[in-house]
Amino acid sequence: MPLMPGAEPMRHEGSDIGVLLCHGFTGSPQSLRPWARYLADQGLTVSLPLLPGHGSRWEDLQVTGWQDWYATVDRELRLLSESCARVFVCGLSMGGALALRLAARHGAAVSGIVVVNPASTFPRAAGYALPVLRHLVPTSSGLTDDIAKEGSHELGYDRVPLHAAHSLRSFFRVVRGELPQVTQPLMVLRSRSDHVVPATDSALILSRVSSTEVTETVLERSYHVATLDFDAERIFEDSHMFISRIAARETARDRA
Repeated sequence: MPLMPGAEPMRHEGSDIGVLLCHGFTGSPQSLRPWARYLADQGLTVSLPLLPGHGSRWEDLQVTGWQDWYATVDRELRLLSESCARVFVCGLSMGGALALRLAARHGAAVSGIVVVNPASTFPRAAGYALPVLRHLVPTSSGLTDDIAKEGSHELGYDRVPLHAAHSLRSFFRVVRGELPQVTQPLMVLRSRSDHVVPATDSALILSRVSSTEVTETVLERSYHVATLDFDAERIFEDSHMFISRIAARETARDRA
């Protein structure tokens, strides 16, 4: 199935510091491409994969599940680890949950985590209905384009396939159970006004991880897709400083 123009994955070979970026549910690499390009321009090695079922049509997402999405980023992390001395994982929304699970499961292979408006729960009422509703109704309305900046657009589906949504709900449950295994330095950037993911999701993550080095930043001018919004440059710059600082510290420790 042909991809939407702009939904293509991205890979850039740079230094021995690698960054894996994970996009969100029903979205595509387009939402993170400016971030990926910024990090590539700083000389880092960058991987921005397209998750299975995304970037084409919603019917393709309907036949995938969280195991498929996670397997893709897990494979990309392993590939980066083969060529990079340090690897950082980043994500937006569901991509933040993917990044956190990678950190929980791969331990020291992940040097640090940066998540933007990370999702970790599913709306309670919708979650109760999904097991039955997904067999009766194929889709619900889409989740894209929660952006304050006029003229900025997120490329994604205008429908949410409910079988995939049900799998997403299961994935969040898995991730919540693994959060105590996250020990790496963590940067959380969340929007003050987010119409997709509540602030309590970030609070839950921060309360359960075992990381001792945590930075939380509130983005005052952006909505959910902050990587395409008014605070995008701050996200790019802050994440690069975070990655550079952690990488330099680990390098100095190894030399010592």
